[in-house]
Amino acid sequence: MPAPSSSLDSAEYDPVDHLNALFAHPSTLSSVSATSETLRSYQDDLDEDIADFVASQTASDADSVQRIQAAKAELAGLFRKIESVRERAMHTEQTITEMTADIKRLDNTKRNLTLSMTALKRLQMLTTAYEQLRSLSKSRQYRECAQLLQAVIQLVAHFKSYRSIDQIATLSRNVADLQRELLEQVCEDFEVIFAKGEVAPRKAVLTEACLVIDALGEHARTRLINWYCNTQLREYRQVFRGNDEAGSLDNISRRYSWFNRMMKTYDVEHATIFPAYWKVNEMLANSFCEGTRDDFKAILQRSMRRGDGQTLDVDLLLSCLQETLNFEHSLEQRFSNESRSSIDTMASKDDRTHGFSQSISEAFEPYMRLWVESQDKQLATLIPKYRQQPLRNAEEEFSSQAVISSSTELFHFYRLALAQCAKLSTGSNLLEMSTTFAKYLDQYGQQVLYYFLSEKPGAQGPSVEDAVLILNTADYCYLTCNQLEEKIKSRIDEDLRAKVDLQNQADAFMGIASATVRVLVRRVEIACEPSWREMRNTPWSKLESVGDQSTYVAELLRHVKDNSAEILKCLHKQQYARAYCDNLVDQMANTYIANIVLSKPISEVGAEQMLLDSYVLKKGFTEIPTLNDEPGTAPPASFVKRANQSMSKIDPLLKTLQVRPSPPEALVQAYLIHIADKSDTNFRKILDLKGIRKADQAQLLDLFAAFRASPAHANLVQNSPLLTPLQIQSGHIGTGIGSLGNASSVMSTPVLGVGRFDGLGNAMVNAVRDGVDRFGSPAPGQQAGDGRDGERAEGKANLNENLKNIGKFFRRDVGAFRGFGRSEEGK
Repeated sequence: MPAPSSSLDSAEYDPVDHLNALFAHPSTLSSVSATSETLRSYQDDLDEDIADFVASQTASDADSVQRIQAAKAELAGLFRKIESVRERAMHTEQTITEMTADIKRLDNTKRNLTLSMTALKRLQMLTTAYEQLRSLSKSRQYRECAQLLQAVIQLVAHFKSYRSIDQIATLSRNVADLQRELLEQVCEDFEVIFAKGEVAPRKAVLTEACLVIDALGEHARTRLINWYCNTQLREYRQVFRGNDEAGSLDNISRRYSWFNRMMKTYDVEHATIFPAYWKVNEMLANSFCEGTRDDFKAILQRSMRRGDGQTLDVDLLLSCLQETLNFEHSLEQRFSNESRSSIDTMASKDDRTHGFSQSISEAFEPYMRLWVESQDKQLATLIPKYRQQPLRNAEEEFSSQAVISSSTELFHFYRLALAQCAKLSTGSNLLEMSTTFAKYLDQYGQQVLYYFLSEKPGAQGPSVEDAVLILNTADYCYLTCNQLEEKIKSRIDEDLRAKVDLQNQADAFMGIASATVRVLVRRVEIACEPSWREMRNTPWSKLESVGDQSTYVAELLRHVKDNSAEILKCLHKQQYARAYCDNLVDQMANTYIANIVLSKPISEVGAEQMLLDSYVLKKGFTEIPTLNDEPGTAPPASFVKRANQSMSKIDPLLKTLQVRPSPPEALVQAYLIHIADKSDTNFRKILDLKGIRKADQAQLLDLFAAFRASPAHANLVQNSPLLTPLQIQSGHIGTGIGSLGNASSVMSTPVLGVGRFDGLGNAMVNAVRDGVDRFGSPAPGQQAGDGRDGERAEGKANLNENLKNIGKFFRRDVGAFRGFGRSEEGK
């Protein structure tokens, strides 16, 4: 028997396996015929099913084709209907057009007829008005003429497109001729009435005539106003242009008086003639200013040609300029609420300039150089005067906020000069004035403030109060310099704004403030000198044990605190008080190192005692900012950190000196740990400070060379910043800035509070202290013109440059201390 149909339908069906399954035994061979018959019957059934499927599919395809053909037929019928509708629409439109054609022709005919009737009516009106206007003009009935003239002008405008018609062209020419005749007639009436002096009795006629001029248009109004202005100014031009004496600058007040009388005449007699909106008075003022400006230009040019400018009296020039500025200001006030007309009455509207500012004074602008030179001369006399004045009146009580009076006087002079210059010139003259300002700011800083700072050649220099006055003044000048620069930039022309620069002068004043702080620190240094002397006289090599603080420490702290309390009480700006404290701590630390060197030889016990003393000093120095505060006030955390850093740089030196030279390896290792450099010279300095004999140093130096060469010390620096500046000699010590016979000035310290005022600060103060007269006045016994003029000039230039450089650093650094009282306390 065949296998089930499912096996025959399987995709994995194998007939051989199927046959092997059916005939697995010889006994099954008898069923071969039956099996073959069954398979043939199964095949026939499959053929019938396939035929049925093919027939069914064929019938389905035929139905689809039939439906497509039916749809095409329906679509073709729809297109035929659309075409039919379109043809009927076109026919309907044609029918409607034929029906309305007659109506359109009627509408056009009606519109043309209306236009023709209107044109004929206007032509009749124009003809009638023209005849009436001609009649009225002959009888000088100007009020009626003005009204009728406006109507005629409007009617003529309607016929511009009809001028190809001869009659209308003729009528238009007649109207134009009548307008010209009216203009000439009105102008003639004005000329006759003014010439005969009959303005008052015939004012009504002139007023009505202005109505005609107004109707004739802008050109007629401009002609009449120009005639009036020229007529009124004719006498002025004859008097002041034809007469050298009357037209000179000495008589400038007469010109303005004459104009004021003329304006008074206008207000009383002529103002009611002209309509107010014509602004005839303003046009008259503009004409006067224009003519006067040209007169002044010619006078000044002649003066310059005659004597190369020397014939111009600066005082007279300034007097004339001031009168002119006052006159222009009066005109501005008079016409401030009215719209401005042209300075040039013949200019077009687009070219008109508004206002009376510089309408006359513009003529003086090219000669402002003489005025700038005169300001230069006045300032040149002020600087020696300020130098001779005392810093303050002995009878006045000292104020910590006071400044030297000469500084306020100088800037008051600057403000007045700037205001006067900016009224006239905002160009090159104002720029030249700013250069002059800068020149004398430099001189004030060098020859006045620095002179007072180094006036007393004694050890202590100026008093605390005088130094504070100089510091306050330098700070005031620095701030005012910046304000002055901004003020000039706000006034000067935009293209010149970038050339205004007073920053160098501001930096120089900040440099003076820096040097003043250094002078205050110097006072403390001098007061501490006895204590330092006691330290140097202590036998540090013979101490047997470490005890309490050394006897000099308490006295040193007393001098520091007493003097600092006095100084800080006078410093009202916190940034300068902080700069003073920072600088003082740095100076004390450097001086301590210097005195350590001067105290050689130092034993291990001596070094330990010095280290203890340095800790006591460090704690005492942290209290400097709060000396004048309530007891218990904590010093600012940032200053405590600064003081610890400054004093801690002593520790490596003393900790190295604490180590015994035996065994030698211990001393070498201590040096490499604390000093941490590879310099033989610096190591030898340590040996000298410990008092080791030269003969015994060789072994230590060889051992030092061997240790530093090991890989463990490959990262050491070549020279230590602590020891390298020191120059140890027998009985002498110095730094890179020269010999230091006085221990209090061994190490130059930073005024800025950040280590930037190094040797240059001392060198600059000493240079000014020793020879400030080199750039002020000749030294006694020296002639002003001797061979050292070049040296003095060079010294002055170098000093000013140093001041500027120091000021740039100090200006940036003290800015960090602004708001110190609030922000630092919160840190």
